[in-house]
Amino acid sequence: MISDQNLLHDLMFIHILFIIVALVLLYFGASWLVRGASSLAIKLGITPLIIGLTIVAFGTSTPELIVSIQAALNGNGGISIGNVVGSNIFNIGIILGISALCYPIQVKAEVIRFDVPVMLITALCFLFFFLDHTIGRLEGLALMTASVLYTFYNVRKAKKEISPEISEEFQESMPKVSSRWIDLLLIVLGLGVLMLGSDLLVDHAVSLAQYFQVSDAVIGLTIVAAGTSMPELATSVVAALKKQSDIALGNVVGSNIYNILIILGLSSIITPIQAPDIALTDSLVMVGISILLIPLVKTGFVLQRWEGGVLLLAYAIYLYTLLPT
Repeated sequence: MISDQNLLHDLMFIHILFIIVALVLLYFGASWLVRGASSLAIKLGITPLIIGLTIVAFGTSTPELIVSIQAALNGNGGISIGNVVGSNIFNIGIILGISALCYPIQVKAEVIRFDVPVMLITALCFLFFFLDHTIGRLEGLALMTASVLYTFYNVRKAKKEISPEISEEFQESMPKVSSRWIDLLLIVLGLGVLMLGSDLLVDHAVSLAQYFQVSDAVIGLTIVAAGTSMPELATSVVAALKKQSDIALGNVVGSNIYNILIILGLSSIITPIQAPDIALTDSLVMVGISILLIPLVKTGFVLQRWEGGVLLLAYAIYLYTLLPT
C-alpha cells in the first residue's frame, strides 16, 4: 500500500513537472513567434503600429489558442472552454489586480466608452451561445466575423490617432533580426514549440485532474488558464511598473475580447466544442467580474490600488469555490 502511494506521488510530481516544462515552452514559443513574425512584417513593409495591434496582440494569446484547439481535437472540451473562461477571469482578477497594486492604472475615456463595453458584450454573447454547453461551427463563425470587425475598427481608429512620436516608439520597440530566413526559422520554431508545449500541457493536465479526481473543467479553469495567461501577466505587470498603465489595461481588455472571438471562434470552426462540465456559474463569474470592472475604472478614470485588491479578492473567492469539498 505504501509503495502504491509513493508511486502515485511520484506520478503526480512527474505530471506537475511536465506542466511546468509545458508552460515554459508556451512562453518561449509565443515569444519567438511574435519576434519572427514582427521582424518579417517590418521587412515586408507593414507598419509597426499594425504589427502591434495584430501580430503582437494575437501573439500573447497564442498559447490559449493552441491549447484550446489541441484540447478540442482531443475531446477535452472542458479544458478548451475552461481555458478561455478561466483566462478571462484570471486576466481581470489577477493580472489587473496585481498591476493596480504595482501602480494605479490610468484609464482612457475611449477604453471605457468602447473597449470595456465590447468586452462585456463579448462575454454575454459567449454566455448565450454556451447555454447548451456547446459552441458549434456556426457560432464559431459568428465569433470570428466579430473579431475581424473589431480588429478593422481598431486599426482604422489607430491610423487616425497615431502621432509621429508614437510611431517612432513602435518602430524602436520592434525586434530587429538580420535576415528573412532567421525570421522564418523563428516563426517555424515558435509554432513547433507551441505545439509541443500545448500537447504536453493538455496531456498532463488531464492526468493531474484524474489524480486529484477533479474534472477537466476545473483544471482548465485554473492551472491551464493561469499558465496560458503568463504572457499577458508579464506584459501588464512590466507596463504597470514602467507607469504605462494604459498598456496594462488595454492588454487585458483586448486579450479577453480576442480569447472569446478568435480562440473559441477558430477552435469551434475546426471542431465543435462540447463542455458539459463547465457550469453556468463559471460563465456568470466571467460576466460578473467584467461588470465589476466598469464602476471601478469609472471612478476618477483610475484603477486604484485598493480596487486592485478588490479584484484579487474576487478571484480568490472564485478559486475557493472551485476547490473540491
